[in-house]
Amino acid sequence: MTKSFTKSAVLTAAIGAAALMLTACGGQAAPQSPSGSAAGDSVLSGPVVADGSSTVAPLSEAAADLFRDVEPDVNVTVATSGTGGGFQAFCAGETDISNASRAIKDEEAEACAAAGIEFTEIVVANDGLSVVVNPENDWAQDLTVEQLQTIWSPESEGEIMNWNQVDPSFPDQPLTLFGAGTDSGTFDYFTDAVNGEEGAIRTDYSPSEDDNITVQGVSGDVGAIGFFGLSYVEENEGAIRAVAVDGVMPSTETVQDGTYTPLGRELFIYVNNASYAEKPQVAAFVDFSLDSHAEIAEASLFVPLTEEQVQVAQDELATLS
Repeated sequence: MTKSFTKSAVLTAAIGAAALMLTACGGQAAPQSPSGSAAGDSVLSGPVVADGSSTVAPLSEAAADLFRDVEPDVNVTVATSGTGGGFQAFCAGETDISNASRAIKDEEAEACAAAGIEFTEIVVANDGLSVVVNPENDWAQDLTVEQLQTIWSPESEGEIMNWNQVDPSFPDQPLTLFGAGTDSGTFDYFTDAVNGEEGAIRTDYSPSEDDNITVQGVSGDVGAIGFFGLSYVEENEGAIRAVAVDGVMPSTETVQDGTYTPLGRELFIYVNNASYAEKPQVAAFVDFSLDSHAEIAEASLFVPLTEEQVQVAQDELATLS
């Protein structure tokens, strides 16, 4: 099992260039037809199966859409059972790629090892886990981590029910909470970063593995607050509004330079080594995803990779050659 702890995001290359110059990071050449022509005439076909994080799913879906222009006979499917659910399927040998909004846990890696599943971890994007409110909320512009603890800690369950309990300057407005479900890597990361313990959270909120449910909940209630990845903020501009955390707004710049703390994070894919070695369509898709990461990130509204992150990701993928 090989693992890398690179950061990731998106490249800035165009799809035309990516299609013509599809060169595997691990040294694998672009898919060729029997006549030696470039990937559009390729004979590649078959499935590529990905599952896992709903946060990472838009990135994989964008990659699949662009890859379809290059290899139309390859069927890439992207499911969203949450990071934890994705690892269960992955370690059972049911998927080729596991999307994750957190690093794999020791017990999950042990389950893969017990099943004989060897994998490579690659950071594919950076993300700013965002705290969001209703656009009509004009009081919560900048929340401290301490205030987030007041809202979300287990001790606040049934106790902190109004915005004026978070800060006396806030209005007498009922507090309604939406967020990620327990199978989500976003849930794990948020609870650890805000409450200091993974899984520690009040239970009287509306959880969902589908971040669109949080968008709907927050957009429909002036007193609502929720959390999810930055891409969902950008996709739903006007329906919800991100708040600053300790004076810093989530953005490409603040995530890349590390100032958006503690909610800046890395996003991952886990590649089944056997799938990469034995299924040409899987190898081609993974290679394409890294070669075209800039365009993919732009299409899915993720924070781009730095040059250093790209190099580390390429080096990690090269170990599969």
